[in-house]
Amino acid sequence: MTLAYDVAGDGPSTVLLIHSGVCDRRMWDGQFHALAEAGHRVVRCDLRGFGQTPIDASHVHADDLRDLLDHLGIERAALVGSSFGGAVAVEFAVRHPGRVTALALLCAAAHEHEPSAELREFNARERALLIAGDIAAATELNVDLWLGPDADTAARDLVRRMQTRVFELMLPAPDEFDSVDVEVTEKDLAALDIPVLVATGDKDVPDFTAIGDRYADLIPAARRVTLDWAGHLPALERPEETARLLRDFLAA
Repeated sequence: MTLAYDVAGDGPSTVLLIHSGVCDRRMWDGQFHALAEAGHRVVRCDLRGFGQTPIDASHVHADDLRDLLDHLGIERAALVGSSFGGAVAVEFAVRHPGRVTALALLCAAAHEHEPSAELREFNARERALLIAGDIAAATELNVDLWLGPDADTAARDLVRRMQTRVFELMLPAPDEFDSVDVEVTEKDLAALDIPVLVATGDKDVPDFTAIGDRYADLIPAARRVTLDWAGHLPALERPEETARLLRDFLAA
């Protein structure tokens, strides 16, 4: 099995946690055991190019997750995705219908979204710093943008370590090892017939509110929630409150 992963709990239902693009599976420390204690079998993993999983070939993240579930003998699971992980969760549900019992999307991304001027400027600044070889400054740029005001020093330090690891793995990787995005159309979203939680942060970059609104408008059984305290990474900003949000959604 390619992906590094952890499993906790032995409940009858499985929850798969998918990390954001600036993090790895450590971002779920505040929810991993809490969800297991709530009666779920909980799986968290590092996608290729994150944490303890290297990039060793071209890949489709959704298919890597399918292979992980197959490896663990899990037929169906509820998927919880943060940011980039939310986009991957939606792609999984579209690409492998019937294997998802529910989706919880926390400030989810969407590959088809056209970035705002703010995000384009951020991407340009990050790219310039990386070209200059200043990984530390590029990391700080990400920490400052993606964490909301409730993030404590420990959360900021963890994101700093996780983002640095992402750069260490991805920057040397050849272009042919890039991930392949799965196209998700409006028709695909309208066809999702599972419960979906769409949560966004009031203090996040506005792009993700727009993406959340689109998901909520197109997915028939979507429940839309705005977290007035949250930035882009609520799981790290208020871990216990995010765990409670997920427990309540999964219980329902």
